[in-house]
Amino acid sequence: MSRIIREAQPADITDIMQVIDAAKGIMRSSDNMLQWADGYPSEAVIFSDMEKHGGYVVEDEGRIVGYFAFLPSPEPTYSKIYDGEWLDDTQSYHVVHRIASYPDVRGVFSSIIDFCFSHDANIRIDTHRDNRIMQHNLEKHGFTYCGIIYLANGDERLAYQNINAESAKDVILISTR
Repeated sequence: MSRIIREAQPADITDIMQVIDAAKGIMRSSDNMLQWADGYPSEAVIFSDMEKHGGYVVEDEGRIVGYFAFLPSPEPTYSKIYDGEWLDDTQSYHVVHRIASYPDVRGVFSSIIDFCFSHDANIRIDTHRDNRIMQHNLEKHGFTYCGIIYLANGDERLAYQNINAESAKDVILISTR
């Protein structure tokens, strides 16, 4: 298998939306009925990720099999956290949003997290309370549950952070050369 992650391009939008629809199917089949409802994420949201150079696709053998947004801090909805605290609230970080993949393609989440940690040692992610699959993947990949954040529309999300010591060491080494 030849897997690559690259910045999403406007020409990818049809493939990206198909991946997002498949991810919604995964959510619904696992009793996550409320997350990504009412047309979210829309093409406009994905194009906004691209305009910020934060939209990425995961390709296997030239076929788009995953999508995610990888955006630098600050994330406005992360400024207040309830019933907990961030592992570190002083350093810059990147946030991962809108992780989506096909149900029959394995290892996409791991590929995404490896990619993200190759660019920043401090990663934050939030997810819906009903998204048990995402919670499992986050815990499996060393993320710590930190508390609750609220989206701009008032919806609650569970917030996670992982500060990867190995990545941090690499970042420090690279920045001092």
